[in-house]
Amino acid sequence: MLKRMLARFEPLFRRVDRVAGGRQAGVRIDDELLTHPRTQRAFVAITWLLVLEFAIGIAAVVVALVLAADGIPVEWSVWMRTVVVLGMTATLFYFAWRASLGYYWGYSRLRLFSKIFPVITLVLAAIPGLYPLWMVTEQIVFSLILIGVADYLDSDHMRSVFPRPRRSA
Repeated sequence: MLKRMLARFEPLFRRVDRVAGGRQAGVRIDDELLTHPRTQRAFVAITWLLVLEFAIGIAAVVVALVLAADGIPVEWSVWMRTVVVLGMTATLFYFAWRASLGYYWGYSRLRLFSKIFPVITLVLAAIPGLYPLWMVTEQIVFSLILIGVADYLDSDHMRSVFPRPRRSA
């Protein structure tokens, strides 16, 4: 049922793919590689790690709401961070989903951002006074989980499944 519903929106997804994937939007890997058990296990693990990321993002929103409801001032930077984390995680889910369907661009973007986001997050966490301690802790955990995603994507198997496409003449 979910597949049929998503199939209805495939033309829209293809347009998004074209914007996000550029020239490589239509490049897909061989179905045999996509259905390989190691590939499938990697995508299951990546999905669960992203679910955990999303849960941590929701937990940060809940903590901020509880603190605000108790009359404790919550800085603008905390609210902004919670919104950004949820948006980033939604984007990463989209990349992971498209990669799991065999689109090279999805794998490529997920691999790139799972390396960049932890660095940015840890740099922001290191700025004294920018975030409260609970949010700094959340950022460190967020980064460690994304490093785990990057580790799956950088495995020899996944890099062989998603080779860089050759440039067309």
